[in-house]
Amino acid sequence: MSRTFYKSVVFAGLGCMVHAAYSAAEWRYYSRNSELHYMMIPVDIVIQTVLSLILTMTGVLFIAGDFKEIRATEELEGQSWETLKNRPSFYTFCHRGRSFSPFYTPPGQSADPTNNVTDIPARFMS
Repeated sequence: MSRTFYKSVVFAGLGCMVHAAYSAAEWRYYSRNSELHYMMIPVDIVIQTVLSLILTMTGVLFIAGDFKEIRATEELEGQSWETLKNRPSFYTFCHRGRSFSPFYTPPGQSADPTNNVTDIPARFMS
C-alpha cells in the first residue's frame, strides 16, 4: 500500500481518538452533574479509544519504515578498522600547526603595517 494511505490511516485514528476523548469528557461532565458519578466510563467509549489507538499505531509503524537493530554490533560489522576510527566531529582546524603555514600571520601582526589591531576592519566600514 502507499504511504499516503497510511498517513490517512493515522489521521483517521487520531480523529477517532479525539472523538473518544471528547465523548469521555462529555460523559464525565454529565455524570458529575447527576447521581452517576460513581460509575465507570461506558464500554463503547473504551472500545473506541482502544481501536483508535491500534489504528493510529498501525499507521505510524508503516510510515516509519524499517527499524534499526538495537545492538550496535549489527551496524558495525560491515565497517573496517579505518572507518571505525574516522570521527569527523573530532576534526580540529584551529591548532598550532597553522603557524607553520607560509601564509600565516599571527594575531597582532598584519601584512599591512599601517593596519593596527585595535582599528575597525575595512569590511565593517560601509
